[in-house]
Amino acid sequence: MSDQALLTLAEQAGVAPRWRDAFGRMHDVTPDTLRAVLGALGLPAGSEAEISDSRAALDEQDRTGSLPPLVTAEVGQEIRLPIAADQFRLTLEGGGGYEGAAEADAEGHAVLGAIAEPGYHHLEIGGVAVTLAVAPRRCVSIRELCGDARPWGLAVQLYGLRRAGDGGIGDFAGLRDFVRSAARHGAAAVAISPVHAQFSADPDRFSPYAPSSRVMLNVLHAGLPEENDAEGARLEALPLVDWPAAARHRIPRLRRLYDEQRDAPALAAYRREQGEVLETHARFEALHAHFFGAEPGRYWNWRDWPDGFRDPRSPAAQAFARDHAAEIGFHAWLQYRADQCLAEAQAAARQAGMPIGLISDLAVGTDSGGSHAWSRQDETLIGLTVGAPPDLLSPGGQDWGLVAFSPHGLRQHGYAAFLEMLRAALRHAGGVRIDHAMGLNRLWVLPEGAGGKEGAYLHFPEQDLLRLVALESRRHRAIVLGEDLGTVPEGFSERLRDAGVMGLRVLWFERREEHFVPPSEWTPGAVAMTSTHDLPTVAGWWRGRDLDWRARLDLMRDEQEEREARDRDRAGLWQAFRDSGAAEGDPPSPDAPAPAVDAAIRHVGRAACDLVMLPVEDALGLEEQPNLPGTLHEHPNWQRRLPAPADSVLDDPACAARLNCLARARA
Repeated sequence: MSDQALLTLAEQAGVAPRWRDAFGRMHDVTPDTLRAVLGALGLPAGSEAEISDSRAALDEQDRTGSLPPLVTAEVGQEIRLPIAADQFRLTLEGGGGYEGAAEADAEGHAVLGAIAEPGYHHLEIGGVAVTLAVAPRRCVSIRELCGDARPWGLAVQLYGLRRAGDGGIGDFAGLRDFVRSAARHGAAAVAISPVHAQFSADPDRFSPYAPSSRVMLNVLHAGLPEENDAEGARLEALPLVDWPAAARHRIPRLRRLYDEQRDAPALAAYRREQGEVLETHARFEALHAHFFGAEPGRYWNWRDWPDGFRDPRSPAAQAFARDHAAEIGFHAWLQYRADQCLAEAQAAARQAGMPIGLISDLAVGTDSGGSHAWSRQDETLIGLTVGAPPDLLSPGGQDWGLVAFSPHGLRQHGYAAFLEMLRAALRHAGGVRIDHAMGLNRLWVLPEGAGGKEGAYLHFPEQDLLRLVALESRRHRAIVLGEDLGTVPEGFSERLRDAGVMGLRVLWFERREEHFVPPSEWTPGAVAMTSTHDLPTVAGWWRGRDLDWRARLDLMRDEQEEREARDRDRAGLWQAFRDSGAAEGDPPSPDAPAPAVDAAIRHVGRAACDLVMLPVEDALGLEEQPNLPGTLHEHPNWQRRLPAPADSVLDDPACAARLNCLARARA
């Protein structure tokens, strides 16, 4: 088999045959990895004949006369289509339209004049009907929502919120209380951890960034009436969320509430509105409980279910739905309840005066055994996982154990799965944060079971995806944040900024070699933060709590070197604080981090960025971070609860003083 033929096919399919590491060295992707990635894209490459057939299939997709179901364009720019020039009829989404003859470019392809109205328009040309998604040039901006103000907000891990009767897990009712309190202190927004659907039958799986579906909600966050019972009180008193125990306590309470509301007209209306997307997820939840409950070790992943149930549209799956209509109704109601409670939280934020309100978080992928992969198999990279190539912190590379969309599958299906995911994230929010936004350009994908080094970069249709993001941002009047931290493709952050997607600028990373960058020089069209959920809190960093954890878990290359580097960084950061006017005098000792926390908040508050988002852990001066990358059960990831009820936690005098300082710094 010719290696050159394999490389040519890979490049044609958007799979990079080479990659550059953190030290600038180039590496070749192994032929086995290329074949595995191509196979997951539906392009077999195990022989010369298969390679030839796969290339022919790609050529057929690209040939003149073939249009995908959805084509993107930009307002005010002429539209070029890979189809022969012909008569066309355009029907605008908002009504009206026109018809005529398309002009031809030098290659004979159709050229349409610019369209001034953004929207999803209907185009007929050459006997083909397509959706023409015409996007604005940029997403909604901070200025459009907040005027001339320089706003700030808080970032909170939803599960960590406390309220009486929550049964040990932060919920949307607690979030409603929290946003009202945040608004009283002057916050314009509250960013929350992902609230994607998990696995109701297996509450041991609770990472918000490894969900079952990015379209449905985590029903354990649905609010419940306050109820006094011993087990609920025990769970609420714990410093960490006991997800399995809290789920076992919460689900029966939800079932009792469902029994009271199962015939409500609003539920029936919700099921009609959500349609097949909701019904398929509810069917998955019932099937997962059915098979996983029977043989947990064998039937957890839907790909291991009996043949007739691996397709949501199969006769067996449909018959199961008819026979278990009551159980599927319960799971549909759970989504209705969660959706209703999340809507109430966003309404509370707006009623309290927040111009943005909630900012949702969109995970980079889902669990391959989950609802979304089951329901969108043709648009998902089944057989591949997402991760990161080797770098300074992870020399062996990373496998996040997630599955992502297929760029070819998305294009062939008119980006339906991407749009339903994006619309779900914006349904009850004034903004969305896109985790690992580099996935709009490329993802490091690995064959299942391979090591972190044995991957390849798979390219995505960045222009199409950014246009759809901008169009949905406008339709929902919502800002878009893009996490552009880590290995960023050249020019990508600039293209995000041009599209109005706000990148993240984090205190620890705003450096030029050994020196911290003054906040006045931070990127204006970005979001400034002291830290993130994957990084140390300011108090924890100053004290070296993150180093203590990494030393305990043997995650350090050279402990003495890292601790000496932290000493130098403390001195450098304090000098940066003094230079910006956020601090004066000598730096505090590592054992007294509070002055450093105060100075960091003042410093970041003065950033030139359009928005500041302060993690609530830093507002409270807490030392433990929500997640320690590289760990599963060794560190209590996604479990820490806040020290006081959601409606009053920000009223702690030290916290209130910090928020007041942040507000003054932004003013």
